Amino acid sequence: MAKRLPEGWLRRIQLAGYRLTRPRQAVLGVLAESEVALTVAEVHRRARARYPRLGLVTVYRTLDLLVSLGLVHRLPAETGGQLYIRTDLQPPSHHLICRVCHRVVEIPCTGLEEMTHEIEQVTGFAVQGHWLELFGLCPTCREEREK
Repeated sequence: MAKRLPEGWLRRIQLAGYRLTRPRQAVLGVLAESEVALTVAEVHRRARARYPRLGLVTVYRTLDLLVSLGLVHRLPAETGGQLYIRTDLQPPSHHLICRVCHRVVEIPCTGLEEMTHEIEQVTGFAVQGHWLELFGLCPTCREEREK
């Protein structure tokens, strides 16, 4: 892997009883180098450059493992797919996601907590979590489109 894994990844994977196989290393390397959210297809394509025999199922399983270990966030993509980004880059929050480059920007959302409390009062639900993803074009991609 060209770039080191984020702090604690190797230990968490090993403590969960998983080995760091060459296919997993390829997926982890792609994620370690990316600072933007990636689709499964993007992870697969980039990881195959490192390990040509890498199968798509292995990519899905590795991403699922990383999500379950809390190392990667799975974000819904506007197209119906999923985007994946390291948790050390994006702590749980609310996001703006660029449709073109998949850049993820954390946004404040102060009124949502009050709304959640009101929903709990009205419905009797105990809300245990939520997310808010807004999709659009980042300033760089908007500028490119306007050229």
